[in-house]
Amino acid sequence: MAASTSTLPVSPVAPLLHAAITRFFTSSLFALVFVSFVALAGTGKLDALSLIVVFVAFGVRSYQLITNKPWLISEKLSSRLTIFYFVLGCIDFFFISGELVGTTVHLVLFIMVVKLFSVQTPRDHFYLALISFMMVLSAAILTVDGFFLAAFCFFLLLAASTFISMEMERSLRAAKATEGASVAAASSAAMAARIMRSLSKASAWIVACTVIGAGIIFFLLPRTSAGYMSAFTQRNEFVSGFSDEVRLGAIGHIQQSPSVVMRVRFNTQNVPHDMHWRGAAYSRFDGISWANGSGSFPANSGPDGKLDLQQPQISQLIAGVRRDHPPAAKAVVGYEVLMEPIGTNMFFLLPTPLAINSNSRNYLVAYTGYVMGNDSNRTVSRYNGNSEITQPNDAHRQSTTLELPHDKINYLQLPDNLDPRIPKLSADITKDQTSVYRRAVAIEGYLQSKFAYSLDMSTPPGKDPIAWFLFDRRIGHCEYFASAMALMLRTQGIPSRIINGFHGGEYNDVSGSYIIRARDAHSWVEAYIPGFGWATFDPTPAAEITSHTGWNRIALYADAVREFWREWVVNYDFTHQENLARSSVSTARQNFDRFRIWSKEKYEALLTAARNTKEAAAGRPQLYAVCAVIVFALFMVLFNFRRWIAAYRAYRLAATPSHSPKAAATIWYLRLLRFLARRGFEKTPGQTPQEFVRSIEEPTIRSEISQFIRYYEKARFGESTKDAEYLPTIYAQIEATVKQ
Repeated sequence: MAASTSTLPVSPVAPLLHAAITRFFTSSLFALVFVSFVALAGTGKLDALSLIVVFVAFGVRSYQLITNKPWLISEKLSSRLTIFYFVLGCIDFFFISGELVGTTVHLVLFIMVVKLFSVQTPRDHFYLALISFMMVLSAAILTVDGFFLAAFCFFLLLAASTFISMEMERSLRAAKATEGASVAAASSAAMAARIMRSLSKASAWIVACTVIGAGIIFFLLPRTSAGYMSAFTQRNEFVSGFSDEVRLGAIGHIQQSPSVVMRVRFNTQNVPHDMHWRGAAYSRFDGISWANGSGSFPANSGPDGKLDLQQPQISQLIAGVRRDHPPAAKAVVGYEVLMEPIGTNMFFLLPTPLAINSNSRNYLVAYTGYVMGNDSNRTVSRYNGNSEITQPNDAHRQSTTLELPHDKINYLQLPDNLDPRIPKLSADITKDQTSVYRRAVAIEGYLQSKFAYSLDMSTPPGKDPIAWFLFDRRIGHCEYFASAMALMLRTQGIPSRIINGFHGGEYNDVSGSYIIRARDAHSWVEAYIPGFGWATFDPTPAAEITSHTGWNRIALYADAVREFWREWVVNYDFTHQENLARSSVSTARQNFDRFRIWSKEKYEALLTAARNTKEAAAGRPQLYAVCAVIVFALFMVLFNFRRWIAAYRAYRLAATPSHSPKAAATIWYLRLLRFLARRGFEKTPGQTPQEFVRSIEEPTIRSEISQFIRYYEKARFGESTKDAEYLPTIYAQIEATVKQ
């Protein structure tokens, strides 16, 4: 007997399935690459030329996919272009980007664009998927913003759908499905839509399970925090505004950026109305730049991680006097600060700070009275602070003494080329004031009322910026107001220093935090009031407060998401785990206690109701018996309602077969099988209708059932209305014959 081979018949659906999955895979891969690029572009670290070129490339490729008119470059040309860019990359590194990360990102973008227009083989598909992962990885290095969270979620969804469809497409290609049979266009479109919906649902389920599992692992795995990618933190414009030496204009440059610097959440209800977040303090002015010429000294935190700023040496520098018992303390406020990576390890604190608790254990305290982290491996990301909101009392405000401690003399330094008009103007403003505090208030009020605020400093200030501001332009930003007041105070023998920090903040009622942005950067003055210490004066005119409605409300919700992302993902560490575990246990215990109390109350209420019912039933047994029967009847009706509705619909279909021949034929066929089974003619599951007919030995019954089966098949599979109408009559004949 000769050996024979057999092949499975080719399904007409196979070519359609292959085409639908291939199209889904191509679209998903393209979307995956696009979302990964959006994540990278969202970091704000790409140059304008790269953004324009890549977005144009995506636009052209999208048009090709939509119109199904691909234009692909050859593999040979794509290889040459890739090799060419390695030469161009050297030029990029040495003359354009100037850094390894930027050059690498440009290389990845170039290879991606080339591959988009040369993708032909499975290897090209794999390379594109790998490039998309590299772009997401680059975005994770370059930013910790909440926008990355949204882009990463989309990336996970598209990655799952891409790799599922990639494997399916590879399997179908390996099976070498033969294309030949055709399917109707409507059926093809419907099947393709079903395939894409199924793949999308499967991808969504996979991503959901992955995110849930990864989230559990992320929150439970022991964590330590040493700063997020601190090695990649770039020195930016913030550093120039808070370094040891600051030129006039640095803070004004920072104020033109809307980026978030930090978020503050107060632990107490007494939130100060006017918040000055003091950062760097400067004592020396050369006419153009302020500098901290005194240096700093190290300070270590205690065993609990807290740096006590009330130590005599530190308190003398920050407050100006020892504040063991402040003379006019309004309140002690506690706050938690969540910093963005702005490239500086400075702590921004409300005056007068009492203590700091942060992830850093080593600190630097400047002799001009500010605090920085002294850990090169950690960036200041999150810290807690306590401050006293103090004001001079009446005795301090009336004090006329000018006897100064020795360490305050250096705060009277003046530039060598000081314009003589400045001392004269100061004397004219303060001529009617005798106390130190009142003279400072007079100068502050003069600058606030006689000058205008503007960030437009396009006009060159000349060799003496402060004299130019006071006597010529009479308009400027906070640095000019603060510098002018500091110099005017010093000409009157009042020690003063410049403070660079942030003023105010935008309250986000969604997250309960204050948002401090770069545009809130500010300079103000601290003047030394004998007996009280350093007091805050802000000569800059107040800006208008804008309301937040419409799109601004949406921005607040988005910022709340970003805050959650930074606090609970980027800065998640053992402290967060400990707080989360403690909160979870406490919440679970409270919920269990509430449930136990609620259950006990309900149980006692049921017992009371049962006793009352028993007593009432004993007095009127007939009435309660009737009520019990009615309740039982209603329960039976509700329990069987769906079944009765289905039986009624079947009865209506069986009575009028012409309305739905297919459904009516099925109903009469099943009814016949049940009747015959009760009479001993039972059809086995493995029998076809014709085999069942042949198994019946009685000729008359077999003939009538055979006739019924013929009408049933025509009505069931041919949807013949005429044949369906015969089924009730033939069923009645079979029933009469069997019963004889």
